[in-house]
Amino acid sequence: MTHAARPRVAIVTPYTAAANNGNWHTAARWASFLGRRYRVAIEQSWDGSSCDLLLALHAGRCAESIRRFAEAHPGRPLVVVLTGTDLYRDLAESPEARRSLDLASRLVVLNELGPRRLPPAVRDKTEVILQSARPLPAAPKPAQHLAIAVVGHLRDEKNPQLVWALLDRLPAGLPLRIRHVGSAFDARLEAGAIAAMTDPRYRWLGGRSRARAREVMRRSHLLLHPSSMEGGAQAVIEAVTSHTAVLASGIDGNAGLLGEDYEGLFTENDVDAACELVLRAARQPRFVQRLRRLCERRAPLFTPERERAKLLRLVDNCLLHSARTNR
Repeated sequence: MTHAARPRVAIVTPYTAAANNGNWHTAARWASFLGRRYRVAIEQSWDGSSCDLLLALHAGRCAESIRRFAEAHPGRPLVVVLTGTDLYRDLAESPEARRSLDLASRLVVLNELGPRRLPPAVRDKTEVILQSARPLPAAPKPAQHLAIAVVGHLRDEKNPQLVWALLDRLPAGLPLRIRHVGSAFDARLEAGAIAAMTDPRYRWLGGRSRARAREVMRRSHLLLHPSSMEGGAQAVIEAVTSHTAVLASGIDGNAGLLGEDYEGLFTENDVDAACELVLRAARQPRFVQRLRRLCERRAPLFTPERERAKLLRLVDNCLLHSARTNR
């Protein structure tokens, strides 16, 4: 097939590279996966240019692009990827987000529990594609204290307040260090992070490159991920594939990656439950080792090869079905 004959895929995401968030990284990674087989463009909104398939990374925020593409090309495939804010907030509140479900040829969720949050009428056209991270070798961990990484921008959905509340609950002499990577997009939360650094056990590092954030995770015993809303937490995947154990809120976007029976989950926003797990990890090295082994068993689910194969199969099948239908 010549370059000119390759079908064109438009990936629409409301974010740019400057956002350095999960939505943008998914768009960039998927463009790379698809680029060897298709002509791929990443756009913030569909501008009406010709494409054979539109892939929208947000049902709510891409709703207008989805509507315009569906009206302009009713016979062409339209894939809508549901984010955490879609599944766990917007679908309940936004008619536009719900309309996107109906207009889509196919829906994609990013954790294994995602389909149960969708209306039964659209579950048959829904596929789970777990995101991936390049596996990294295990790194040495500190011997004198429990090293905990927190990776997430300062946003309410990431729930940094729970991390700061933990500092007040944990015994002052407990040997641990918390390093928190994430940019400040909220002045109130930035002030909270700065205030928390009066405790010498906590250090907010601010925004860092993805590689640097991952190195912080890799050299920690645990990733603490207390978020209240996730489509499929990339930080969790990056920790798992770096041989780092995870403590996380038991929301679908975390449990749908780690497994509902994973022993490192705590009830969302439950500081006492999170504190109990951190204390256990600090006092029982075997507990950390067990969590790490459980994470390593999940790691094969998050390989780039697996994610790429599932994405290509979805896009290939959508375009093949469209070609047959429109003959």
